[in-house]
Amino acid sequence: MVAKHDRLFRKINYVGYGVFNDIRSRIPYYYSDIKDSWNYRVIPSTVFIFFTNLLPAIAFAQDMIDHTNNSYGVNEVLLSSAIAGVMFGLLSGQPLCIVGVTGPISIFNYTVYQLIKPRGTPYFPFMCWVYLWSMVMHLFLALGNFVSFLSIISSFSCQVFGLFICVVYIQKGISILGNQFKDDIIGGFCSVVVSLLMTVFGVGSVLFGTTTHYFKPWIRHIFSDYGVPLAVVFFTGFIHFGGYLDAATLKKLPVTNSFEPSMTGSGRPYGWFIHFWPPDNISVPDMFLALPFSLLLTFLFYFDHNVSSLMCQSKQFPLTKPSSFHWDFTLLGIMTGLAGILGIPAPNGLIPQAPLHTESLVIRDHRTGQAKAVVEQRLTNSLQGALTFVMMSPPFLIILGLIPQAILAGLFFIMGFTGLHNNEITNKVRFLFMDSDYIDNDPSCPLIFKELRAIENKKWFYIYLLLQVIAAACEVAITMTKGAVGFPGVLLFFAICAKWLWPKFIPPEELNYLDPEVADEVVVRNLKIVTDIKKPEKAKIYDIDEVTSSIKYS
Repeated sequence: MVAKHDRLFRKINYVGYGVFNDIRSRIPYYYSDIKDSWNYRVIPSTVFIFFTNLLPAIAFAQDMIDHTNNSYGVNEVLLSSAIAGVMFGLLSGQPLCIVGVTGPISIFNYTVYQLIKPRGTPYFPFMCWVYLWSMVMHLFLALGNFVSFLSIISSFSCQVFGLFICVVYIQKGISILGNQFKDDIIGGFCSVVVSLLMTVFGVGSVLFGTTTHYFKPWIRHIFSDYGVPLAVVFFTGFIHFGGYLDAATLKKLPVTNSFEPSMTGSGRPYGWFIHFWPPDNISVPDMFLALPFSLLLTFLFYFDHNVSSLMCQSKQFPLTKPSSFHWDFTLLGIMTGLAGILGIPAPNGLIPQAPLHTESLVIRDHRTGQAKAVVEQRLTNSLQGALTFVMMSPPFLIILGLIPQAILAGLFFIMGFTGLHNNEITNKVRFLFMDSDYIDNDPSCPLIFKELRAIENKKWFYIYLLLQVIAAACEVAITMTKGAVGFPGVLLFFAICAKWLWPKFIPPEELNYLDPEVADEVVVRNLKIVTDIKKPEKAKIYDIDEVTSSIKYS
């Protein structure tokens, strides 16, 4: 017997089916998402992810301040991250995915600024239309079930994108340090030293807490969870130690009035509400000129957000609750439109914060170190968003204004170098230079190098690695040109190549090992239901009224 919901969606060619299926399969777990928050891992995870999200966010704020003439500042970034955290924590289907302001969106925002300002186009109304058009595209993709095309995103794309993000972080750190020499040479050199010291302590605390065996596990967790925030506090005070430091003037993070836009006056006459309707606020041609930019932004978010969601649900985490891609992309689209109207950067899924959030909620066996379970709940994401909003209040905003820009450069370096240390492509390159005796005989050698060593015919491994390096290099190269706004198209191009071109010349048995699926069956089940429901031979398996009861999450 065909279910009534199934008949309804069949009549409208299954429009909106993916969103409906995500909500239907996730709602039964909403109460447990609240109840499961009562766990000892929630408090340290909330503190950890709050700082892990806040510190990069203010670093991106500095980057946009430098490139958009203060159009986007600290308050805009904090408000965007706060709204995204609370909304995604309370309403999303996968609250483990941390959403906020990313490096790619900061590149996108200031590249658009540099392109349209010489034309005399008003920036905020134009960006509002970019975001509004993108919201429509988000809804079209979600309701049209096109998010199910995530199957084209494989490990190749995730690893390339991860490497690209790390290199961009390092590039941003160098850019911030370069700006320190404009007014004061002594302050510039002092900033370089402070940023490098910050990097050493920050990276050192992460590595000490994760890869060494000194002290008990709970002590090492303190280093890995709180080492970077404590380094920020220490080096913010370090510049006031006196002595030769008194001869240097270090630039601070520029902040404005609490809960107010960074730009006031004629540049932003209506506060947080952007007047975007033509012809008084923007011309009709400029309104439609925003369309191609919104298409690129939608490509970026389709890839960036969904990769973040996949990575926070990757195979290494023993998740038991359903995924949600179509509904979450719908929610992301709504937040994108809201960001345009408020004149703030659009938020989306964060790398590496999203997988780090899941990692912080893992319960491990103390003897073996193996992950036993993940505390899947909504409180940590919602709380970190609320705490970010508190940072816009007067006392905390003043404290943020004390942070030297050199420390923000150090934060970019920490994110970049720690990301490179864990990136699969970096590990493959390291493998090329490793001593074979160490790999074969040293028990402390990581398993990944032993697995690579065991490959008999390494020809395809070298070819695959070369393709990944080329893809990442193309991504980085385009961001250094005036065509930086087109980098989402490069992402999409290589994702398509990995799906359909590489299998043309790389043997399937080799490709299955080199480019495995990102997530396991539990995560991709909802996507497969959407892609299979139209196939007659599988329709009965996915009877809409039996979907929830038939899915066994274990």
